[in-house]
Amino acid sequence: MTDHHKTNLMTLTRYVLEEQRQHPDATGDLTIAMNSVQVGCKFVEACVRKARLINLVGLAGNTNVQGEDQKKLDVLSNEMFVNALKASGKFSFMVSEEVDDIVVVPEELRGKYCITFDPLDGSSNIDAGVNVGTIFGIWRLPSGPRATVDEILVPGSEIIAGGYCMYGSSCNLVLTFGGARVEGFTLDPALGEFILTHPDIRIPPRGKIYSVNEGNSLYWDDATRAYFDSVKFPPPDSG
Repeated sequence: MTDHHKTNLMTLTRYVLEEQRQHPDATGDLTIAMNSVQVGCKFVEACVRKARLINLVGLAGNTNVQGEDQKKLDVLSNEMFVNALKASGKFSFMVSEEVDDIVVVPEELRGKYCITFDPLDGSSNIDAGVNVGTIFGIWRLPSGPRATVDEILVPGSEIIAGGYCMYGSSCNLVLTFGGARVEGFTLDPALGEFILTHPDIRIPPRGKIYSVNEGNSLYWDDATRAYFDSVKFPPPDSG
């Protein structure tokens, strides 16, 4: 919940608009594109919160491109994102984990961006009430609205906006437009707005924990195995 004693709130919409003002040649297209992303995130958050109440748990009877069984909420989340992004008029193509083929936007609604996303990553955790999230990345197509499918594949360095939205005890959206800045926003349900709560996120130079999927340790090379052994069993004089 937002501190209502504070009246000068930095919402996600305001943040994106201020970023836009720093670029005099900006057209506002990315601002509109990001607005459609946050609309999708708000919709999914609302559905995740009441999934059990409105029977959105369980399987939908299909599998996605990764061969995973789709949940009902997978399908609904994907449809919401596709519709919101398409309606913005700023995307020509969409690549979703839940769809086998590239989603091609009708010509009259096409824009200069392409987006890749997983509308509900970790959906197998829904039944257990564990955090799930949305992942997305946006890049500019070389030929803009006239781009062909062949122009979709680009290096990761071409992504101009990316982030994730995590749905759990709170709804947190972490976003970057590049430039070595990462910002964290929290959804205030009372306002229906993402509020900047974690500005300029940085990874500490050294942490106290490590996280790795050790279920795959059988396939690690010697260097990787040696590194994690040194982390788990440090020499006594290492400090």
